[in-house]
Amino acid sequence: MIAKKSIKNKSKVAPFWASSWLDIDRSIENLRKDMEKAFSSFPSIHTQSFPNLPKASCDVIDEGNQFRIKMDVPGVKKNEINLNVTDNALEISAEHKETSEEKKKNYLRKERSHLSYYRTLPLSEKVISGQVKAKLTDGVLDITLPKAKPTKVQPKKSVSIQ
Repeated sequence: MIAKKSIKNKSKVAPFWASSWLDIDRSIENLRKDMEKAFSSFPSIHTQSFPNLPKASCDVIDEGNQFRIKMDVPGVKKNEINLNVTDNALEISAEHKETSEEKKKNYLRKERSHLSYYRTLPLSEKVISGQVKAKLTDGVLDITLPKAKPTKVQPKKSVSIQ
């Protein structure tokens, strides 16, 4: 009879980790704080050898019969931009390198000798790659991609916020 009671009591005992989610949260938070404290003692590395790469931000607009992409590519010329189009993706790359004429100038600091941008944008519908057009104006690349099967632009409906 004693053996039966001990088996019943063992089945009711919860594992230590399920005792309280609050205890687990506290333990993880304490571990995080300890790790931050440990790593804060290491010297920080600030070096100019790793330049910040420019982020090529863009807008993708669905105009029903075509996609329109506007992408910021400051500092590059139109002959330095490469566009590759497939049925459902657009690959944009641009690279600007300093010319030899600019090297002769008497710079005190030169941080803009090389610029490069790269983005691959997946498209939700197939496009006609042979009819894609692009234009560069004031550092903004404007690309129009006609859709293979134009879709009707859905009307917008206002939703009230509660």
